[in-house]
Amino acid sequence: MKIDQQRKAIDKIDAQIVKLLNDRTRHVLEIGKAKIAAGEEIYAPHRESDLLRRIRKLNPGPIADDSLSAIYREVMSSALALQKTLTIAFLGPEATFTHQAAIRRFGSSLIYSPQKTIADVFSEVSRNHTEYGVVPVENSTEGVVTHTLDMFTDSDLKIVAQVLLPIQHYLIGKSRLKSIKKIYSHPQAFAQCRGWLRENLPQAEYIESSSTTRAAELAAKDKTAAAIASELAAGRCKLRVLEPGIQDSSTNTTRFLVLGRKCSPSTGNDRTSVMFSTTDKIGALHQALSAFRNHKLNMTKIESRPSRRKAWEYFFYVDIEGHAEDPKVAKAIKKLSDQCSFVKVLGSYPNGD
Repeated sequence: MKIDQQRKAIDKIDAQIVKLLNDRTRHVLEIGKAKIAAGEEIYAPHRESDLLRRIRKLNPGPIADDSLSAIYREVMSSALALQKTLTIAFLGPEATFTHQAAIRRFGSSLIYSPQKTIADVFSEVSRNHTEYGVVPVENSTEGVVTHTLDMFTDSDLKIVAQVLLPIQHYLIGKSRLKSIKKIYSHPQAFAQCRGWLRENLPQAEYIESSSTTRAAELAAKDKTAAAIASELAAGRCKLRVLEPGIQDSSTNTTRFLVLGRKCSPSTGNDRTSVMFSTTDKIGALHQALSAFRNHKLNMTKIESRPSRRKAWEYFFYVDIEGHAEDPKVAKAIKKLSDQCSFVKVLGSYPNGD
């Protein structure tokens, strides 16, 4: 088939796609009206997870599964925006990795509200100023974000979804690599790029900033400076990418939590986060964790934090496979409650991105 014939075929398919997308959106809007009338949440992470899983199974190629998922994410984002004005709070400023994670989860059609601190994100959602919030909770190389865990102590918010974002650090600036005399970035970004910096720019001065976006803004004012930041920040500050992917670990990933007020139903592939405090006696933690072992539940994470309420008292944060409404999980949490002085289910949400 000749090129002009191929183009005519594409034009015909595009017309069909546009019609089908609008037909799909009309159905989504009707569902949205019914949800609003029933007082239900518009955003449904469990439905989104099921849909993306089904789309991947239907995909024969040549479009990659990730690309098709990204396309559908924007389709769903557009439909969400038409149903209701949704605002998402995130740890700012704009163009940070948390901003990227929020867009990855909700698409580009919603309203995003950058916040100065993690506490501010929790506050905005708690006060109904925004529908959801996005905060970092752990990095695969640098570990847990303790401030996020500590916020759950007094918050009634729930974890309704998670985002796993592969972290790609870019060296960005206006000059050439050999002209760089100083580098701006957030402390965590410096930590995740130690090896590359030591090998390629050992003579440069490293200056810490409050965020990678702020680093890009500072680098934009100095021709002899560069920043370690995201590609999104490079575009925002009109800087060139001097070197892509300078992080030391190719598997560097940050996990983000989506905060909301109500957990979604079970999908059959979920994770539940639980916070608890044990009594002060020998073997208390071992006995508490037996609740999960006895019900054959896989515990994927455990962290401890000082309670800040009493000296030498600790809260433990545990992630287990399953939904809080699953019979085995519910029984395990009941047994945990019987053995501990404090237990709180932080949320059940689809396991995976």
